[in-house]
Amino acid sequence: MNLALEKGMLVKKLFLAAVLALASTAALSQDAPDPAPAPAPVGPAAAPAPAAPAAPPLPDANPALWVVRDADTTIYLFGTIHLLDGRPWFNDEVKTAFDASDSLVMEAIIPADPMSVVPTIMRYGVDTTGRKLSDRLTPAENQALVRAVRPLGIPAAVFDRFEPWFASMMLSATAAQRSGLDAANGVETVLTRAAAERNMPVGELEGLEWQVRLFDNLPEVLQLAELRSTLRQLDNTDQILAPMLAAWSTGDPEALARLMESYGDGSPLLHRVMLTNRNAAWARWIHDRLERPGTVFIAVGAAHLAGRDSVQAVLGAHGIRSERVPHATVQ
Repeated sequence: MNLALEKGMLVKKLFLAAVLALASTAALSQDAPDPAPAPAPVGPAAAPAPAAPAAPPLPDANPALWVVRDADTTIYLFGTIHLLDGRPWFNDEVKTAFDASDSLVMEAIIPADPMSVVPTIMRYGVDTTGRKLSDRLTPAENQALVRAVRPLGIPAAVFDRFEPWFASMMLSATAAQRSGLDAANGVETVLTRAAAERNMPVGELEGLEWQVRLFDNLPEVLQLAELRSTLRQLDNTDQILAPMLAAWSTGDPEALARLMESYGDGSPLLHRVMLTNRNAAWARWIHDRLERPGTVFIAVGAAHLAGRDSVQAVLGAHGIRSERVPHATVQ
């Protein structure tokens, strides 16, 4: 699961994996057997089951928000979670900042039609060398893969055609969704919908294909290490995600950074590629954007705004100050 968590990217790629998994359905269905129809209930079993008691409402979240300003430009920095439960968060100072902004900028724009990225998956997610993923795993790891894909209703052999990075993402996304997290509740989804309602311009720092290529270009040994880590951690998904969600919900980036560090594999290369280099690039984008007037709401994975080489830290090293926006309940 570390590939999805990206040594500090929280569940950034869990969301990406969910989008890509939807897009790959057509390819998967070519090999997946059709599930047998469930038998129709008869007799007493046909009676409707009593309604389950309503779940208690989830507590209000107060995630962290920062702002960078100069004389005529305001840039908000908001850390996101890409798969989320139904807890309320789009309110108070976050909603006030968003409503005051002229444009929304994210890492990648969410495609309106997930199937539109099928060509991207076929180009980067499929191993074109003819090698089987199962041949690169031990017998025990293959058994773990079989158990992991059973809830998907497809044979593990389907994964043989995919690169290790893509298999790891799909498994992580599925595990997160079983934990009650959903892309429909994800921050980017909510913000994209709110921007559409306002006819608000939406931009991207990288783009979906750029991000997919980033994973595809990881050395194979690192991809396989992340897949193995995912297979080991799948049974502990709830225990891994719960404290991260709590840290995000309480606006505690220090706790989030510590958690990501504890679940990472210590790979300097992964940290540099997934965090350090990208944070530096985004800081340069912010520096250049300050040259033009306006108000921008930037939403990126929460772990990019936590830790020793966060976007704010890079900005500060170049003399650009960022300030934490205090929490203020807005009625």
